[in-house]
Formats: sequence, structure tokens, C-alpha cells
Amino acid sequence: MSTLSADKQERNPRGIPKAPFIADVAEFLGPDPNPENALKEFQAALAKYRYMDHNLTQRRRGLEEKIPDIKKTLSMVEFLEERRAGKAVVGDADDDLEDDDAAETPLTTTFELNDTLYAEAQLEDTDTVYLWLGANVMLSYKLPSAISLLRSKLDSAQSSLSTVVEDLEFLREQITVMEVNTARVYNWDVKRRRELREKEASEGKLEAKAG
Repeated sequence: MSTLSADKQERNPRGIPKAPFIADVAEFLGPDPNPENALKEFQAALAKYRYMDHNLTQRRRGLEEKIPDIKKTLSMVEFLEERRAGKAVVGDADDDLEDDDAAETPLTTTFELNDTLYAEAQLEDTDTVYLWLGANVMLSYKLPSAISLLRSKLDSAQSSLSTVVEDLEFLREQITVMEVNTARVYNWDVKRRRELREKEASEGKLEAKAG
């Protein structure tokens, strides 16, 4: 009986094996067919595909939550950098005292304490921000460095999300193929057993007449 050899299977760029479509069940099972073993093999492959699908779905959700947070943080840091750049320009213009006074006004904003609670704060002029890096780690960065880091993280997260979505689509195609293979082998086996019973019944009638 032919088997689903992992070494011979095609794979996608991340190494996920492609499920072969069984066009001819009799040829796939060979001269000594064992549909039960084939069905067990298909179920094992389906279980692996579904496990990968579950893990990638969770990863997709994590990335879809992470990307808006990175964008929001990057937008804020870019705003602080632009504000400092604007102050530098105003500071060089000695003849524009009103703008200089306005530039020195602290920035009033709100910040999130939790999902439904916000507080108001005044931000003084600063060239440093603190970023959470995960695992309870926070580091200080100069504004240009923070912008560079956040843009890099955003690009990486968006690239990872694109890859995960592509893998999920590939996986769901393979799950469908394996479900079709399972149905084809099962139906072939049902038909084969029925034909064997009919043949045995016909041979029994002939023996009874001969007797």
C-alpha cells in the first residue's frame, strides 16, 4: 500500500507539507489494499494540520492585537519628535516671541490606565521615551532611536502577519484535501465490501444449485 511519505511530500516555504490528492484510490492502496491503515494515516495527518492551524490562528490574533499598539506608540513618538523639531525652529527665530512662548507650553494629553480608564497628564519637553519590550522589561530611548526601533518592529510584525495568513490559507487547503481523501477511501471501501458480499452471495447460490 502506498503511504504519505513525509520525505517525498512537497512543502510550502515554511516547511508545511502539501497533502497529495488521491485521484485513483485503487492505485494508491495497491494490489493488497488496507483501507483501515490508510484512513488512520489520513486522520493522523489531519490532526497535525489542525494543530498547526490552531497555533497559527492564535499567533494571528496576537499579531492583529500587537500591530495597532505599535502603530499608536510610533505615532505618539513621531509627534513628540516633530514637536521638538518645531520648538528648535521657533527657538532660532528671535523675532517671534509669541510662538516661542506657545512652544514652551506643556503638552496636555490623556493616557490609558486600563481598557476603560484614562487619566490626564502634562508632558514637558523631552528627548527620551520609555518603551516596553516585553517580559516586564522597559528601556529608555532617545526619540530618533525609538522611532527607528518601532518602525522596525512594525515592519517585522506586518511581515509576520502576512506570512501567517498565507500559511493559514495553505493549511486550510490541505485540510480540505485530506478530508476529501478520507471520504474517497471510505466510500471506495464501502463499495468494495458490498461487491464482495454480493459476489459471495452469488457464489453461495451457485454452490447450492450444484449440490
